[in-house]
Amino acid sequence: MSEELDKIRAQIDAIDDRVLDLLNERAQLAQQIGHLKNGIAYRPAREAQVLRRLERRNRGPLSAAAIAGVYTEVMSACRALEDGIKVAYLGPAGTYSEEAARKQFGSQATLIPCASIDEVFREVEAGQAGYGVVPIENSTEGSIGRTHDLLLATPLKLCGEILLPIHHCLMSMSGNQQRIKSIVSHGQSLAQCHEWLNHNSAGVKRLPVVSNAEAARIASEDAGTAAIAGSAAASLYGLKIIASNIEDEPQNTTRFLVIAPHDADRSGKDKTSLILSTRNVPGAIHELLTPLAQHGVSMSRLESRPSRAERWQYVFFVDLEGHQHDSNVAQALDELAAKAAFMKNLGSYPVGAA
Repeated sequence: MSEELDKIRAQIDAIDDRVLDLLNERAQLAQQIGHLKNGIAYRPAREAQVLRRLERRNRGPLSAAAIAGVYTEVMSACRALEDGIKVAYLGPAGTYSEEAARKQFGSQATLIPCASIDEVFREVEAGQAGYGVVPIENSTEGSIGRTHDLLLATPLKLCGEILLPIHHCLMSMSGNQQRIKSIVSHGQSLAQCHEWLNHNSAGVKRLPVVSNAEAARIASEDAGTAAIAGSAAASLYGLKIIASNIEDEPQNTTRFLVIAPHDADRSGKDKTSLILSTRNVPGAIHELLTPLAQHGVSMSRLESRPSRAERWQYVFFVDLEGHQHDSNVAQALDELAAKAAFMKNLGSYPVGAA
């Protein structure tokens, strides 16, 4: 048995040596590309292509998610050999927004926690961060209104999306559910765990706070308070997890957008996001959407929001399948621009992987 283990370990060591040499060879090539691209280290379309190609080639036993995680870190480390990148996100540390930023940019990116979604936009608009990560919608609780309002006003573009499965944990200092007198969390998280709380913590006071990370911080200072947050917050604030995966909807997912001064090149599997408003005539919405059908462009999302410019006036947030430089999408966009009272192209970006 010992000789067999030694033999296998020697094989693993030899593979590790080859992997190490290849990683550094890859990093040198990435540096060369960075110099040719004038130091722009983050190319969302290219990175999406790399991950998709590896997913198709992967034969296991490692999962596609595991491979994506490994190569996200490889690309993050390669970017850090240049100037690296700064990413603003809705903080503080320990939020799902931070987790989404890490999923997209890897651990070598410099993350900047912000107190509000408004501040994330300001950091990127002012050039203090190259990118920002903001929540746009949740699969069970719906849209984030503030993000929509800011997208209408900002000069920034969209260059990526992140789909993050949300798994809530109940946590406290003691880890004893019987000692809990109140439960704190973000209002959406409380709503996402409503039925579980009714069944398992009936009668315990629930208090909404500004973020799940803030809830964990509060729980870390009060033995009678429990927080609902992600497992990362438990580690960060030294809390014990009482119960995991307490969300009512197992497929609970939050979609985040990556904002930047630019959008993304074609990756082969893209979305294009628009903001539209119609003319005040009968059948205006039908007329506005006709070019999409005529040119075979699928619409994956349509949502209305008050325009805030005038009472009872609305704008429509639209997600299209395809890149704005795809011929059919480009033709549809030209016709939409002619028909719409207002049209803002937020940009094209790779479709996010769950």
